[in-house]
Amino acid sequence: MTFTELLRNVGLFGAAVMCCLAALSVFSVAVIVDKHRRFRLAARQSQIFKPMFTKFLHGGEIQELIDAVRLHENSHVAQVVSAGILEYDGVRQAGGDPVASLELVTSALRDSISETLIQLKRGLGFLATIGSTAPFIGLFGTVAGIINAFRNIAATGSGGMSVVSGGMAEALVSTALGIFVAIPAVVAFNSFTGKIETFHVEMNRASSQVLNCLFKIPEIRVPQIDEDQVKVPVKKGGPAYAAR
Repeated sequence: MTFTELLRNVGLFGAAVMCCLAALSVFSVAVIVDKHRRFRLAARQSQIFKPMFTKFLHGGEIQELIDAVRLHENSHVAQVVSAGILEYDGVRQAGGDPVASLELVTSALRDSISETLIQLKRGLGFLATIGSTAPFIGLFGTVAGIINAFRNIAATGSGGMSVVSGGMAEALVSTALGIFVAIPAVVAFNSFTGKIETFHVEMNRASSQVLNCLFKIPEIRVPQIDEDQVKVPVKKGGPAYAAR
């Protein structure tokens, strides 16, 4: 049986199932290509950004790091570091106290990680839905094909292969199409989920490094400057806040 003959024997319900699976396949491929491009760009820019971030951790200037962040906006690590550094720099320039700065920077880092994870996971739910439902949609086509085969038997009064071949072919094609659509979606979903876990670890590590650098060892990274260049808000019972 040729493909044209198969299409002529496909019933209305079976055709609807096949069209639905074809549409899901197109959308699935589009999401996979888009997420792959975004993840590859994020990983590449993060690798370029990490040496600049390491330089800052060993005594580099905040402004140099801020300039580097602006050049790597697609990096998940740069997005998190940017949130903490900009919050810290804003409080520092406003003359805020260290305790308030620590709380604000920690909150900014946490919110940035959450927002970045939301952006990275966008579209993965669609892939998971396709991967889990496409075989069942194909099963609908299988049932429709079998029903079509029995209808042909009832119409002709015989059960030869020439009578049932059209319906059985429709059933098998629907099943195969459902599996064909589901497999790439499931593989891509698992792969992207693993990458997001890796990105999450990298963002948490960068967040901890930012906090350690800014608040736990300030004497190593703050250069010696004159007292008249430092705005030190006085707080009873609290440490002095030295500008970087």
